[in-house]
Amino acid sequence: MEERTADEIAAIYTAAGHSVTLINKDANYSAYTSRTESFDTEAEWKAMIKRNVDHLEIIKAYKKLDETTSIWTSESFTDIDAAITKGKTLYA
Repeated sequence: MEERTADEIAAIYTAAGHSVTLINKDANYSAYTSRTESFDTEAEWKAMIKRNVDHLEIIKAYKKLDETTSIWTSESFTDIDAAITKGKTLYA
């Protein structure tokens, strides 16, 4: 296994942004169902939010091969941290 390339790290960060967008867009179950006209239950919606929060926490914790050094350098985690906090209030 090799270290992640800058392009791979950028793609991971972009994927994190998708989770941030989903959490922020679907800030409550009724907004989610009216936007998507979905028939998902609130429990399924909460599970989706939780999966995205978990995804963000996993991404933040990514390490280099030495298992100590973060892969992240100058990336801002302000929006990611806010989405994690917000998401946890949504499925709690």
